Amino acid sequence: MDFNGKRWIRSRRRRCILISLAIFLFIVLLFVILGVTVFRVREATTTVNSVKLGGFKAGFNLPNLGVDLNVTLDLDLTAHNPNHASFRYGESSAELFYKGSQVGEAAIPPGQINAGGSERMNVSVTIFAGRLIGDSALYNDVLSGSLVFQTTTRIPGRVSVLGIFKHHIVTYSSCDVTVNVSSRTADNSNCRYRAKL
Repeated sequence: MDFNGKRWIRSRRRRCILISLAIFLFIVLLFVILGVTVFRVREATTTVNSVKLGGFKAGFNLPNLGVDLNVTLDLDLTAHNPNHASFRYGESSAELFYKGSQVGEAAIPPGQINAGGSERMNVSVTIFAGRLIGDSALYNDVLSGSLVFQTTTRIPGRVSVLGIFKHHIVTYSSCDVTVNVSSRTADNSNCRYRAKL
């Protein structure tokens, strides 16, 4: 083989390597652009649409010198998935607090929200009356006509992009709810939302 033939083979080999390298860099750049734009993981959100009083019974038990209390709050929640992949969430929970102490809890069953979709959930939280009876502030609040509760929801889940990249997301919501003793209604709710990737 003469010198020109060897040069031609080297030149062809170099051209193949450069073309392969350019294609590889183009594919990497394409995945980076898609990862930053289309397949970027966004925070799933949980919003509280309404808080209603499902059941309420309060009264004084004179023979035992105590208060009888049975309260159920119905939470109407919407979980939204803004991602281009489905959001699969595990067993979650809604908790109810009175003056910083947990007094109620409800389980939210696992499920899945399709890409760009929303899922509506109705959760009933029942108060553990036994935890409230020993609280002296409860008697004053019942006499004043309103009880203030805090509800929190926590929904952990996972977004899988192209079945390869898995990102964990936890959504939180927290609401202050005032229960009117005389009208047996949940008067107002002030809610805050956040998500953690």
